[in-house]
Amino acid sequence: MTRPCIPWPHPVLRTAAADVAQITDDIRAIWEEMIEVMDAMPGYGLAAVQIGVPLRLAVVDCFEARGQAIRMANPEVLHASGQMRDHEEASPNLPGVSAVINRPRAVTVRYLNAEGVIEDRDFVNLWATSVQHQIDHLAGRMYFDHLSPLKRKMLITKAEKARKRQ
Repeated sequence: MTRPCIPWPHPVLRTAAADVAQITDDIRAIWEEMIEVMDAMPGYGLAAVQIGVPLRLAVVDCFEARGQAIRMANPEVLHASGQMRDHEEASPNLPGVSAVINRPRAVTVRYLNAEGVIEDRDFVNLWATSVQHQIDHLAGRMYFDHLSPLKRKMLITKAEKARKRQ
């Protein structure tokens, strides 16, 4: 049984998540649950806060053949390219809407991997977008925070109308 995605504007989505001290069986179980939720959406990534777990955990899987998700604890961007990329982003926490967000095309990220080892890894294009999106969630930010105040308000209003129609 997997946890549902927390609906916006739940406070957990606006609160910075806590660091993970070490990789344990409990952490591995949360990652597995997150992968189930991500694959069911379907999506390219998920942060633990999206399912109400206030820990700095993320999973990302942009492979064409699914089932190879990268598990990250405490991910942080070490370097971001100056070249930017537009990509349409959405969130299961605010269904029914999306927006084109401009982010660095490539990032180098440091994280604690599934074996409990610190890893530095480069991500490009969709991978970079998804990793940055998840890191935003872990810091209490949503993708629409990258929009102007007017566009953000319009997007949230549209999502609220869509939710009322359901």
